[in-house]
Amino acid sequence: MRYLLPLVVGACMVVGLASPAQASGNEWSADLNYKLVSWGGSPRTGLIELEPHRLAQPANTVTAAVTGDGVVDVRGLRPDGQWTEWLEAPATLPVATNTVQTRVVLSSGKAERVQLTASDKPAPAEDVSIAAAGRAYRVYATREGLVGGNTANGHTIRSRDHFVALPSRRGLAPNNSGSYSVQVCASNGRCEWAPVWDVGPWNTKDDYWNPSTTREMWKNLPQGKPEAQAAYEDNYNGGKDQYGREVANPAGIDLADGVFWDGLKLTTNSWVTVTYLWTGSGPVGTVRTSAANGTVNVRSGANSSTSQVGLAANYAQVRVTCQLTGESVTGTQGTSNIWYRIASGKHVAKAYVAGVSGATSC
Repeated sequence: MRYLLPLVVGACMVVGLASPAQASGNEWSADLNYKLVSWGGSPRTGLIELEPHRLAQPANTVTAAVTGDGVVDVRGLRPDGQWTEWLEAPATLPVATNTVQTRVVLSSGKAERVQLTASDKPAPAEDVSIAAAGRAYRVYATREGLVGGNTANGHTIRSRDHFVALPSRRGLAPNNSGSYSVQVCASNGRCEWAPVWDVGPWNTKDDYWNPSTTREMWKNLPQGKPEAQAAYEDNYNGGKDQYGREVANPAGIDLADGVFWDGLKLTTNSWVTVTYLWTGSGPVGTVRTSAANGTVNVRSGANSSTSQVGLAANYAQVRVTCQLTGESVTGTQGTSNIWYRIASGKHVAKAYVAGVSGATSC
C-alpha cells in the first residue's frame, strides 16, 4: 500500500495556460493562470506542468523564481530524444540541452508567475557506467490499491490499474506519458513494463537508483538501497523515514493493482527486480493500446502462440534490444510481422509499439 505523505501525493492537472511563456534569449517566464482538473493528497498538493521551452542557446543550468507558493522542478531533453530526470531548481542538468521543461509543485496556496534563466556552466561528466537496459536493483514491492484516489501526476486510479510509484518525484512521468518507466520482474519469471505515475512509498526524496554524487538524500547509503529498506533492516535514521515515521516495511516501490495481480501474478508483497529504463540507452518505444487502461501481452517468442510471460502497460516505454520477424499482428500501429525483444526471452509485437528507431536484427 501507499502511505500518504506530506508532499506530492496528489496533484492538480493542467489543461492549459492563460498566457504563453515569454522569452528573451535564455530567460523566460510564464503566468501560472490555470484550471485545476483534480487536486488531492493529504495535505492537498498540486502540480502545474508547463509546456517544453526551446532555448536560444544550449544550457545545462536553470535557476527559477516563483511569485507565490511553490518550488520548481526542471528537466532537459537529451540528444537521443529522452528526458533527463526532474531536478529541483536551481539545478545543473547532466547534459547541455536546447529544450527545458518546467513544473511547479504546490503545497498550499497559489503560484502566480515563474521566472527562469538558463546558462551553461562546467558540470561533472554524466555517469555512463550502466548497461544499455538501465540500472537494475532488487527491492521490496508493496501493492498500492487506493482505487478512486489521485496519484502525484493527477491520474485517477482505476481498478486493476497499471503504473508504479517510486519514492522520488525525480522520476515522476506526466499523466498519460511513459517518459519514466520501469521493468519490474518477479521471482516467478513474469515481468511488467509500466510508467511511474506516483510518489512513494514512505519517502519523497529518495532516488536510491542514483549514485551518491547525485542522490538527493541519504547519500551515505549504497546505491540501489532504498532508505526505507535501510531503516527497516538496519535501523538507519533510527528506523524512521524522512518525516520521522517508524518504517513498517522495507518497500522501495509501490505497484498498482493490475501490475501486482495481473502483470506479475503476485499474491503478497514481494521482492522484485526493478530496471529504471530512463537510465539506459539505445532504441526506445512507447506501448500504445486502444484502451486507456490497456496492456499488451509480452511473449516468450515472436508469436502469439508462445507463452505469455508478462504485460506492457499503455504509455509504458520499452528498451528494444533487437527486432525479429514473426507472426503478423494488427494493432494500434498498423499491421506488421516485426516483433521487438525487450529483455531476454521477452517480446512484444511492433503493431503495439510506437516510435522505435535504429533497432538491429536479433
